[in-house]
Amino acid sequence: MMAASSLNHKSRIFHAPILEYILEKNAYPKEHEQLKELREVTAEKYGEMSRMNVPVDEAQFLSMLLKIMNAKKTMEIGVFTGYSLLATALALPDDGHITAIDVKKEAYETGLPFIQKAGVEHKINFIHSDALSVLDDLINAEEEASFDFIFVDANKEDYMKFHEKVMKLVKIGGIIAYDNTLLLGAVAYEQGDEKFDELPEFIRRIKDSVIQFNDFLVSDHRVESSLLSISDGLTLCRRLY
Repeated sequence: MMAASSLNHKSRIFHAPILEYILEKNAYPKEHEQLKELREVTAEKYGEMSRMNVPVDEAQFLSMLLKIMNAKKTMEIGVFTGYSLLATALALPDDGHITAIDVKKEAYETGLPFIQKAGVEHKINFIHSDALSVLDDLINAEEEASFDFIFVDANKEDYMKFHEKVMKLVKIGGIIAYDNTLLLGAVAYEQGDEKFDELPEFIRRIKDSVIQFNDFLVSDHRVESSLLSISDGLTLCRRLY
């Protein structure tokens, strides 16, 4: 068994032995070969930063969701080295299409060889740019209500801005998924709590933005939403109208 401290998993919600059980007994045995290679290369190259990719169990959940939805046209905002991007590309049909947006091309190029090796590069349109401007371009290009699924895993302080734009781009009945909405548990801790003080400074700094976004979604009647305790928190929003 792998030591829990080396699992490089974002969640602090579950105790380490439970995470270890989920990964070792369920997630890792089903992991695609190129996903495993990408995960290992990312950990070797980026160290602690490799946690910016979604963990294996979350990627497998999203893959199953996409298949259940029969999704064909998707978007990913925030790519890093592309673990979730590759998982999505593997889940979509051969004529599926992913618009992938990130300001850091170098990280994406780390994962590109594994995407190519898996034979799914043709499904991906990577755009090296600020996401908000790309979303405006897509809206202006009459791409409104054309995406089946949109995964948002970029600057958490911009989640509210992303939401108003992707709500125009996702189909009625389509899904928007927001990652890190529990923020290592920070959303449940008060300043001065021992666990809160142990969190990284940047997590403590963006806590209020994530809480405000979570509160907003509860009152947004345009969607039905569910905040899942998988990984670091994953909120699914289904557009109603």
